[in-house]
Amino acid sequence: MPTALTPTLPGRAYTDPEIFAAEQQRIFSHEWMYVVRADELATKGSAVRRQVGQDNVIVVRDRSGGLRAFLNVCRHRGARLCLTDTAEFGNAIRCPYHAWTYGLDGRLITAPNWSSMPDLDKNRYGLEPVAVDEWAGLVFVNVSEAPQPLRTQLEPQLTYRFGGRPERADRWDIGNLVVGARKTYEVKANWKIIQENFQECYHCGTIHPELVEAVPSFADFDELGGGDYFTDGYGFAEGQDAFSITGEARHPLLPGLHDEDHRKYFGMVLRPNCFVSLLPDHVIVHRFEPVSADTTVVECDWLFHPSVATAPGFDPDDTVEIFHRINQQDFAASEWCQPNMTSRLYRNGGALVPLEATIIGNWYYSWYRGLME
Repeated sequence: MPTALTPTLPGRAYTDPEIFAAEQQRIFSHEWMYVVRADELATKGSAVRRQVGQDNVIVVRDRSGGLRAFLNVCRHRGARLCLTDTAEFGNAIRCPYHAWTYGLDGRLITAPNWSSMPDLDKNRYGLEPVAVDEWAGLVFVNVSEAPQPLRTQLEPQLTYRFGGRPERADRWDIGNLVVGARKTYEVKANWKIIQENFQECYHCGTIHPELVEAVPSFADFDELGGGDYFTDGYGFAEGQDAFSITGEARHPLLPGLHDEDHRKYFGMVLRPNCFVSLLPDHVIVHRFEPVSADTTVVECDWLFHPSVATAPGFDPDDTVEIFHRINQQDFAASEWCQPNMTSRLYRNGGALVPLEATIIGNWYYSWYRGLME
């Protein structure tokens, strides 16, 4: 266990537009980025657009039911093909500017006054494809030219979180859950400040009264020890039957769980832009969208079993409220820090106590520095 304070990143790492631009190139344009839940693209032609590093990307369900991703760039004059965050293309993707039309597989189909271009090779002017893959119902894209497999990126993180048993995450069957509630937050803080906050509980007893009442270990420094993950999860308080604002169990347990998974909380950052919380009766997924050096949009989904979410009288409010409050508390704390990242006192950064140093200083920073060189 670390016995001395560990330096944080320097203040400019959280404020400098040039560093943010480098992150876009070396992290967001290199790593697999979580962009959407697969069930949001349920029908042929349904699509979302996302900013991924320096590229704007479309993800669309094709005619065969598969997922495709393309740069959101018309091959004619560079117009954006999708002008909204969600879209229904139907059978084809049509540029709103000059009506060049592409199939859902990215092939150029036709363009106005096509007869005047008899020598144009359509195969050379299809949309630029982007790698797309799925894990547990979460869709990831990678805009790099030669991406590693998605599993190569995720499996070491799951292995670390679950103490060598990455397959344990499969018990929650996240891909077959459905969204019961969603909240979106605009946070005036750098994405790393938010993620660092999510990976330590040195602050939990100070700003999270609802959390530590539900999970007392988060405020017990003796139990938290060196600050590494409890690979077997964090137990609920006595009398706390569910992770909800009242502590009452209002929804049945997820069917794939084992006895060892009951009355426990598991949380993990899946770098670079996903946070997953596994609970006995629901799952919470955060998607981080870095907008600038000092602004991050966070989309938070509460996922339930379909039989629960579609039942008459389904009411997720009791379940949603506890983590909504935790989100508000965390994002407020992140915004307390952001303005002082430009202070001369923080030029060389701050310090991590031993409770923070294992996951942030060793696990998170080594990943970050490795990509940022």
